[in-house]
Amino acid sequence: MKKTLFIIFLLTLGCTFTLFAQDAKKEAETIKTKMDAFSSKTGTITKFIDTKLPNLKTSYSSPETRIRKISNTNISAYFYQIEKEGKYSNNTASIEYSDLLEVIKALSVLKVDESKDIALNPDYLENKFVTVDGFQIGYFVSKGKSTWYIKLEKYGSDNTVFINDVNIVEAAFTEAKNKIEELKK
Repeated sequence: MKKTLFIIFLLTLGCTFTLFAQDAKKEAETIKTKMDAFSSKTGTITKFIDTKLPNLKTSYSSPETRIRKISNTNISAYFYQIEKEGKYSNNTASIEYSDLLEVIKALSVLKVDESKDIALNPDYLENKFVTVDGFQIGYFVSKGKSTWYIKLEKYGSDNTVFINDVNIVEAAFTEAKNKIEELKK
């Protein structure tokens, strides 16, 4: 009887350890942005070429902007970058060319929706466009007034830029698109 109880005890103890045992640590899979996926290819030479654009005029800061061309072997990609200096680090949005085209289209739709959303007079309303990489542009309506913003990165803090005049941002995006098309030639 003692042997049976002892065996049951060992089996129960073994099952308990098995339940609480952790699997071997797997490398955490992080979701890569288009910039990360293109610039982190191993076994190839990667070249970065920046072309500065005028700073973006926003409510509380003046983020730097540039076009970044990344070349690997025979392939190149172009990104519009907006970099906001933070207290402890910088936040950078890297908008791939095809995403930039989508942002420009979405921005024109958002501009049309803005007056309709203000007329609704909601307690709070938010209307935004988000790229695959987590870049956001949009506005929120509160107390009968809209406030435009850009969220540079998907995660983190101090990565939001508030906009006084959305037309200035739209012009900056269009200028970036035109510069990329010029550089592609």
